[in-house]
This record gives sequence, C-alpha cells and structure tokens, in this order.
Amino acid sequence: MSDHYVKVKVQLEQMKSCGEDAEKQGVDTEEQLPVSSSPASVSPDPSSITVARGDASNTSITCKHRGKSRSKQGKDDKNSCGKHISDLSLHGSVVSAHVGKNLNGLGHEKTLHIKGTGKILQGKSEPNGNYLTIHASKNIQDTRREDGFKLARKRRPVTVDTSKAKTSLEALKLSIKQLKWKEFPLGRRTVCDIYWHGVSFHDNENIVSGQVNKFPGMIEMLRKINLSRAVRTMQELFPEEYNFYPRSWILPEEYQQFSTQIRMVKENDATVNPTFIVKPDGGSQGDGIYLIRDPSDLKLMTGSQAKQAVVQEYIQKPLLIDKLKFDIRLYVLIKSLEPLEIYIAKEGLTRFCTEPYQEPSQKNLSHVFMHLTNYSLNVHSGNFVHSDSQSTGSKRTLSSVLYRLAAKGVDIKKVWSDIIALVIKTVIAVVPELKVYYQADIPPGKPGPTCFQILGFDILLMKNLKPVLLEVNSNPSMRIEHEKEVSPGVFEYVPSPVDEEVKVGVIRDTLRLMDPGHKKPSISQSRAGGSEHREEIPMEGETQERSSDEGPLPSLCLKQVYPKYTKQFNHLRLVERIAVLFIRFLGVKGNMRLGPTAFRTFIRTCKLSNSNFTMASVDILYIDITRRWSGTMPDSREAGMGVQAFVEAFFFLAGRRFKSLVLREQVVSLLELCEAQLESQSGVEDRRSVSCSRALPRAVKTQTLGLTNPQLGSPAPLRRAASQDYRLHQRLKPRTLRANVDN
Repeated sequence: MSDHYVKVKVQLEQMKSCGEDAEKQGVDTEEQLPVSSSPASVSPDPSSITVARGDASNTSITCKHRGKSRSKQGKDDKNSCGKHISDLSLHGSVVSAHVGKNLNGLGHEKTLHIKGTGKILQGKSEPNGNYLTIHASKNIQDTRREDGFKLARKRRPVTVDTSKAKTSLEALKLSIKQLKWKEFPLGRRTVCDIYWHGVSFHDNENIVSGQVNKFPGMIEMLRKINLSRAVRTMQELFPEEYNFYPRSWILPEEYQQFSTQIRMVKENDATVNPTFIVKPDGGSQGDGIYLIRDPSDLKLMTGSQAKQAVVQEYIQKPLLIDKLKFDIRLYVLIKSLEPLEIYIAKEGLTRFCTEPYQEPSQKNLSHVFMHLTNYSLNVHSGNFVHSDSQSTGSKRTLSSVLYRLAAKGVDIKKVWSDIIALVIKTVIAVVPELKVYYQADIPPGKPGPTCFQILGFDILLMKNLKPVLLEVNSNPSMRIEHEKEVSPGVFEYVPSPVDEEVKVGVIRDTLRLMDPGHKKPSISQSRAGGSEHREEIPMEGETQERSSDEGPLPSLCLKQVYPKYTKQFNHLRLVERIAVLFIRFLGVKGNMRLGPTAFRTFIRTCKLSNSNFTMASVDILYIDITRRWSGTMPDSREAGMGVQAFVEAFFFLAGRRFKSLVLREQVVSLLELCEAQLESQSGVEDRRSVSCSRALPRAVKTQTLGLTNPQLGSPAPLRRAASQDYRLHQRLKPRTLRANVDN
C-alpha cells in the first residue's frame, strides 16, 4: 500500500492572513482546498498520512466567515481559524481538516477527519514546510455529528404559500409534508419560494419573484374555442400529424358552414347519420354538454345572446372495458416555456361511464351516463362504484387499465408512445399564444415570478387503440376526496385512495422539479438535440432524477418528454416562430395587439411589399383581417391585430409570395426570408454603431450618452435622446432576446 495519498495545494501566506484575521475577529472560517488529480490509495486502517504541500502557487483558498453564534463551540475554536478542508477526496473518502491559527509555525497541531474510516488523524508539519505527517487518533463520531449539523444548517427549507390553493390544498399539504418543506397557509409578508394558486396566475397580483404554479393566459388559451383554433391552425400545416383531434366547428360564427357540410354528407350517402357533441366554450365538469344528430337541434341562444360553443364529431367506436366507455385523465407539467420543457405523469386516472355503452341513436342521445365520461356527472349515478382498489370501480388508475390491455395482447408501448406524441403536439400548438400572454404580464426586464403549470389532458382510446384528444383542462381537479351520498340527497367528501395515489405524487414531484435549490442541468437538457433519427418514444424513462437530500422519497413519477424528443417534434414549431415575429413588432411592453403602424413596419422591415403588393394593399389586408377577427371576439378589450389574426395574415403573405409551393413550404420559406432580413439588418446596425463609436472622440461619446452635454438640460432633448437610444437598442437586440419569455 503506497504512502502517497493525496496532494494538497496550499498558499501559506493566504492561510496565515486568514488565521490572523480570524484571531482578531474571534470567528471561525471555512476553506475549501482543491485536490490534485493524482491517484491516492487509502489503507483501511492507516497509521499515517503524508500530505504534499508543494505547488502552492496553483491553489485557491476561500475563507468564509461564520456568524459569531456559530463560533461558540469551545474555547479552542475561539482561538483558532477553525478552517475546514472540505470535500477533499481520498479515493472516495472525504477529508475535513481543522487547521490551527499558527499556520506559519513549525510545531502546530493538525487534524484530518476521514469519513468512513472511523479515525481522526493528527500530526505536525515538517520543518521544511512541504510535507505533513498525520497519525491516527480518535473516533469520528464527533466529526460526523458536526458534518450532519453543517448539512442541516446549510440548506433552509423551501417555503410554499398555500393561501390560494383552494381545492388542491389537501394534496398540496401532504406533498409539502413528505418533502419536509415549510408551508404558509395564511400567506407571508416576505417572499416565498413557491406560490400555489387555485385558479389562475392572477389569484395574487403582488408577486414579483419566486415561482407560481400558473401561466398567465393559460385559462383563456385552453378554452374550447381557442384550443380548437390553435389545433386547427396546426392541422392546416400538418394534417397527418394532428389527426388526433376531432373535426370541429366554432359556434355561432361557423354555424352556416357546419350546416352546409352536414347536409352535403347526408345527401351524398343517405345511410350516414353522424352524431356530434356540443361543448360550451367556458363549460367545465360536463356542464352544458349535449349530443345532436342534426344542426337544427343546436341551442344557439342563451337569452338574447349567442352561445359560444364548439361542436365536434362524436367518436362512435370507443374502446370498452367491462362494456363501459371510459377516458384517461393524464397530468402534464409544463415546467417552462423558454426553453420548452414538458413532463408527463407515468400514472393517471381512468374514469368510467356508469351505464353500458351503445352506439348513439335518437333514442339514447340524452343518456349522459352512457356517453359522457365526466366524473362530476357520473358520480351522481346510482351505478357509480366507489372502490378502494386501484383496478376496480368507476375510477381506476391508468396502469391497472394498461395492465388489463396488455394481458389481452395489446402493444402498450405503442399506445403510450402515441399518447406522449399527442401531448407534445398539443402543447406545441398552444405555446405560441401563451408566449404572447406571458410577455404581456411579465415583459422582459420587468420584475416578476417564473411560472409552471399542471394541465389535465382528457384522452379517449378508440376501438383501434388510437388516442383522441377530448380537451385540455387548465385547472384539473386535485381533490383527493370524492363525494359520497351518505343519505338521500346528502353528499359528503370521503378519502379516495385512487386520487391520493395519483395526485399527491404529481404535486409532490412537481414541487421537487421546481425546487429552487435544484439548478443543475438535467441529463435530458444536455442531449436536447435528440438523436439523429426518428426514435420511438419508450414507455418508461431511462433516467431517474433524485435529490441527495430528499431521503427515502420514491423516484420521480414525472417523465420528461420535451426537450428529450426535440428532434422528433421540433419541425412542428413553425407557428411559434411566427409568434416570435409578432412579439418583436408589438413595440409597447405589455401589449398583445399589433397596430396598423407596427404591421406596416413588419412588412417594410422584412421587405415583403413590391409593385404587385403595395403598402396600400398592406393596409387593406390589415383592416380586413382585423375587422373579421374582432367580430369573432366581441369581449376583446384591445383594438388591433391579435396573434391568431397575424398568423392568418402571415399565411396569406406566404401564399402570395410562394404560389407554387404547398402551405407548409410557403410558410417555411417566408419565415426564412423574414428571419434573414431581420438578422442582416441587425448586423448592419451593429456594424454602424461600432464604426460610429470608434470614429467619435471620447468627449463626444460621453456627450451622446447625455452625461456632459449642456444642451440636454431641458426635458425635450432628454426625451428625444432617450427615445432615440431606446429605438436603437430595440433594433440592435437579437430576435431571441426580444422575444424572451423566460420562466
């Protein structure tokens, strides 16, 4: 066994000064000594350790003063520098050393604590100052106790404001308890690390830091109409990729189109009699949903107002289990928008109807317990089965259903892969407008929190096992109790083991992922580019993220799917690039609408006008599209062109410019043209700025900044200078920076 264990590089003069400072102030200090990369072998029971003291010039030593209250551990500590040589690796062992204050002396005592050996080593420095021989001494229990105290003191508990949590409060409390974090049920005057809101981002308007579990605009974006519009836009570009969403029409604006198409279908084939499901735009928990077979059955009016709703094709051949129709509630975490990070819970819920399924007919259209899977409806059925088992009853775990399907020979890996693809594509569809909402509430440079959110995806499996998206909930129920009728007409909440099993894990692991102490890049981020070929999404994650201080917590139930599969889905993010252009030309921070001047600036900057498409034509296009979209959103408080209208205008411009291509290629070509123009202009402006700066003498440079120029004493020149500087700054900003919506 070699006597050479490790080389420790020490600057003696810095250690001396640190010791003298500590002696004067009567406090302890900490230092970390980096270890040489040369191999070291450690004897199981070493009698001596020789530490090299050479090459001191390459050593960096940092001394951190502890508080006086921390230094009252003994008289010896008060009279010493109390240095801890921490994280000193001896082939896997960690060495902590207390170095006395007389570092320049030749006979001072040293101790090394070697974890895992059960020994404390002591010794004296050699007269030559290069080697330190240390001999084994006493038991290491005191050192372990001290190290444990340091670790506990090192990290404070994460603070969570639960005052706005509402129905998710019980599951949230259990999650915080399991993590051993600190809850503030009545709020806190000082800043919390995490704020858990029950409904929307705006539950608390006064948050300027920390993290909030809601994105601004998510409720609006996931309303039935907006979600349908977003997915339909993607269906125009990628019809084969987005065939998981049923054909839909928006009421009342598309009533005539809907009626005409259904009439033509029936005229072409008299045997075809499709069924449609009508969903109110702002409905939830199955409220207001009904089935129709003819457009004349639509309930278009609510009093004197037209009813906003979406009508969709009804899936007539769903997969059945125990002769019952069911859907899947899958929980999805959007961890950030920029960069886009998506996690999917490995466990979900399956919610069953309470009446055996029959294909829809005129006689059974009103049987909601047969056709609608909503829990809030079926719980009031006399056939609803509350079960403590995860594999029986009217609400079961997703894994129990997949297990039953696998037992029948179903390729569960393929089903899970298709579900993951559906989730990623849906999120990509809604992200562009979410970014516009985000920059309106939290503009770049403005103090504000970062955001994350758990979404509830409702997915139906067809008889051929193809997943179909029913809707996405911005506020999925996180209750871990269920309603139970204890007497006729009297309901009370009782614990639900199935809900607790799924929902507590989702909330707990969401908090773990959002832990502000976890800032290290994940494995998936390092390989965000994905593989060079289109890989099939595996059913289970290959990696498990664990925290060293989380103790016996289980592995994460949330699996990252994006950016892990970036290569497979990145080509779908075309509309997001259009939204980046839209945000760039908004101009005013907090605005969500593009004015006519800004739209003209976009056309002129990207050089999209010519003799065949004059600026007068640009104005006509703007007025035509904006007027039509304002009619579809009567509750809009802002005038101008929204991002969805801008996307339509962009599609029109792409069609004019590249007539011979299909729509997707037209859009890609126009995007590349616009991005190239903006990049080249930014480069030209940058070069002009640099050349002008070099040509100006130093005094003139100072005057241009308004620091010494006497002419800028009046308010008007000051405002002019400031506005000119701001406009120049905005032009010179890189596109990605100006569109930044970091969360």
